[in-house]
Amino acid sequence: MTQPDHFKTPTLMIQGTTSDAGKSTVVAGLCRVLKRRGVRVVPFKPQNMALNSAVTADGGEIGRAQAVQAQAAGLAPHTDMNPVLLKPNSDTGAQVIIHGHAVGNMEATVYHGYKQVARRAVLESHQRLSAQYQMIVVEGAGSPAEINLRDGDIANMGFAEAVDCPVLLVADIDRGGVFAHLVGTLALLSDSEQARVRGFIINRFRGDIALLQSGLDWLEAHTGKPVLGVLPYLHGLHLEAEDGISRVKMESEHDNLRVVVPVLPHISNHTDFDPLRLHPQVSLHLVAPGEIPPAADLVILPGSKNVRSDLAWLRAHGWDNYLLRHLRYGGKVMGICGGLQMLGQVLHDPHGIEGEAGSSRGLGFLDLTTTLQPHKQLHNVCGRILLENAAVSGYEIHAGVSEGSALHQPFAQLADGRQDGAISSDGQIIATYLHGVFESAQALSALLGWAGLKAAQSFDYQLIREQNIERLADTLEAHLDMPRIMQLLEPEP
Repeated sequence: MTQPDHFKTPTLMIQGTTSDAGKSTVVAGLCRVLKRRGVRVVPFKPQNMALNSAVTADGGEIGRAQAVQAQAAGLAPHTDMNPVLLKPNSDTGAQVIIHGHAVGNMEATVYHGYKQVARRAVLESHQRLSAQYQMIVVEGAGSPAEINLRDGDIANMGFAEAVDCPVLLVADIDRGGVFAHLVGTLALLSDSEQARVRGFIINRFRGDIALLQSGLDWLEAHTGKPVLGVLPYLHGLHLEAEDGISRVKMESEHDNLRVVVPVLPHISNHTDFDPLRLHPQVSLHLVAPGEIPPAADLVILPGSKNVRSDLAWLRAHGWDNYLLRHLRYGGKVMGICGGLQMLGQVLHDPHGIEGEAGSSRGLGFLDLTTTLQPHKQLHNVCGRILLENAAVSGYEIHAGVSEGSALHQPFAQLADGRQDGAISSDGQIIATYLHGVFESAQALSALLGWAGLKAAQSFDYQLIREQNIERLADTLEAHLDMPRIMQLLEPEP
């Protein structure tokens, strides 16, 4: 796994001691810092494992975090930014997506043998980006010290060694054990891998930095590597999650509208609900397995990577009866993507797209039937929802094709001439294939009004996301040793 001799484009890789150490955040912040300095910078993640994804300008699918990093760099998302995406659909298997398109489901052991193909895709994408941009900021995956995954690695040091790029190692001090994480990770790397780690970044620090200084001095003396910055804990910072579900609720004097979402075992694109979580007039309750769902004004069935399995899980946990009671007392229900399919009469999977081939009985609230097909629908769309004729934009990622009389009363009219989703005859149920529907200010206001919120405040989620990227970049400028980091990104002579 080697890169051609002519490769010169500066590439810096951000790896972490653990998952959720802050890799995605640091990459996004660095992309905005470099963009501010007039650098044509692009984010890159060789291999991602996540159920939060985005549709790209070239009609493919990448990890959601790379779409946010692209925004930070001032770019439209492209499949070359994340050439390998793994979307888990069981405890041991995942759908494998190469250059934005699914090539099939693989068990972990099978994928291990497929890594040679994935490696070629990674290097092809990196080479294309290197020909178009001045700098590349790369995000690793998980930890580089996973001994069992070192053979054939394309996500961390295997990639860094192939393209001969420097690495910065990020650790989360808020978790505790930050020095053990950094020293232990370094100790498990080979000599050449240790050599390419050029420094450390400590993330999410709270308190007086003076109390940390003796530890920083020891770390630098022990490892011979510099600490290039200690980033403070940024309360209320919002960047869309790679995969973990955030249950942090922004402080608010209002909890006017109660929204409940079941956390399905295979929940996907849960970033759909971030605008609701941040809205000052909404109380969003993500109901974990084993938790009793509370009373609500609106219940939303989210997307799923394994709809039939999650449908069975809903029934096993009494959600079918909960929804019946909820509707009987005038509550509203919304289904997004997999949630739309669950609300129908039957779900067919004749090709075994999400698991064993077969059919499942739906919840029966809408007259529609869904059949899963081998080829995904991947679209960025815009149009108007048929509630107050509100403007909407979003994206579709689904293998299901739905048919039935419920679709004769659609939820949205799309600009490409298609119709989307359904509104029940009594107006209590809405179903849509559109992810990101709450990110459009007009659509969000109309949907909250439909759900029962009186006089919804103006809420611009896109502006909030941009403000958070700016805040992050300001923090990195203030707390990282940017001159030394820029030296790592100087072009080769």
